[in-house]
Order: sequence, then structure tokens, then C-alpha cells
Amino acid sequence: MSSVYDFDAQTIDGGTVSLADYRGRVLLIVNTASACGFTPQFGGLEALWKDYGGRGLAVLGFPSNEFGKQDPGSNAEIASFCQLEYGVSFPMMAKVAVNGRDAHPLYQWLVKEARGLLGTTAIKWNFTKFLVGRDGQVIRRYAPIDKPASLQKDIEVALAAAAS
Repeated sequence: MSSVYDFDAQTIDGGTVSLADYRGRVLLIVNTASACGFTPQFGGLEALWKDYGGRGLAVLGFPSNEFGKQDPGSNAEIASFCQLEYGVSFPMMAKVAVNGRDAHPLYQWLVKEARGLLGTTAIKWNFTKFLVGRDGQVIRRYAPIDKPASLQKDIEVALAAAAS
């Protein structure tokens, strides 16, 4: 796999989407959880989606129950929570594993493309974020503590870049 566009994902409502459908857009891919100390970041992610979506940003949420069992609900329950509590309108995908042998293939690729602190490939917690350029390549990985608003400058640079 050579770019984010080589992957498919299941949407939270059971459909399938090819990430190639996002070709030419800047992507912010985030593993989320509904009962985490970082869960309020849904509000910041929604703000980025509203502020930059018209300019070419797509925020993609991938719920995961790997860390502290903080997203145990069904996909329907997660979707309802995100919409009711945070007004989430950006695309949410079905719950996935983000680490190990059972990790979604997209996450297996993302962690190889952008290693974490000290070169680790593991996702350490909920709300790890990956910024992907218009060319489908990972620009940067962000820690869970990085608030969505702190990514604005990098998003604006990525949006200004032409797709190759």
C-alpha cells in the first residue's frame, strides 16, 4: 500500500467507503472513544470540520475500544452519542482495532508511515491523530493531548499545498 487511497473502511452505519473517494482532500484521521478524558475533543474536531471542510479538509473518526474499554457500545450507540453530545457531522467509521495483528489495515499503514514518540509504531491512547496531505501521504502524527485547535496551522499549510 502506497497511500491512504489504497484503503477501504466500513462506515459507522454499515456501508463501505473507499478512501480514494477523498482523493485530493486533506484528511485528519483520529481514533476516538466516547468515555475518555479526551472525548471533549469531538467538539474541536467538529469545529475543524466546519471551518475547513469547505476548503478541502475531511475529518474521519475511527472509534476504538482498545484503551480502557472506553467505547464499548455498538456502532449505532457510538453514532448517536457523537451526534447528540457533540453535534458530530463529520464521517465516523465503524469501530476498529488500531494496534496489533487485528488492527485495521489503514492503521497498520499509518503507524509505519508516522511513528510515535521514540519511534514506536503503537497507538498509545484514544485521540491519536494523523494528518494526511492531498497526495495521500501522512504529513504528521499528533498525540492524544494535542487539541484539535492546535493543528490549525498545519492544516492550513496542507490545504495550501497542491496535490501531486
